[in-house]
Amino acid sequence: MSVRKKIPYKYGTFFITITNASWLPLFEMTNSYDVVYNWFDYLKGQGHYVNAFVIMPNHLHAIISFSYTEKSMNAIIGNGKRFMAYEIVSRLKSKKLDETLFSLRSMVHKTDKKRGKKHEVFEPSFDWKLLESNKFIDQKLNYIHINPIRGLRPLCTHFRGVFA
Repeated sequence: MSVRKKIPYKYGTFFITITNASWLPLFEMTNSYDVVYNWFDYLKGQGHYVNAFVIMPNHLHAIISFSYTEKSMNAIIGNGKRFMAYEIVSRLKSKKLDETLFSLRSMVHKTDKKRGKKHEVFEPSFDWKLLESNKFIDQKLNYIHINPIRGLRPLCTHFRGVFA
């Protein structure tokens, strides 16, 4: 579920969900798990912490602790999505997955096309929850652990536990 809410905090621990456009299994199709890892490495290099995550074929969940930042967290996550999208599109092109590329092009909103956007790789927004209590953290960690096995396809492509 995507939400269009600005994260009003300058730091904190959050449960983040990023979903591929139309729930397409783009991570799986392009074997782009390393692209997500690279974004996580970038975040760590900026002083943030990736505490736990799971990457499914069509979405990812992560518990990320953001250190104090003047840059908005929405911009940090938006830039990460953009970074990942460029590489996913490149891999789709190299695999000659033209039908998928056409589909991603057709999802771009008119105003975004005017600004030069060519593909809608992710849902336009992302979901986030501030984790303020141990109970809520435990709930989200449990969700990350269970998520791969509760769907129709028990596909957990990549998972790392706490403090990965």
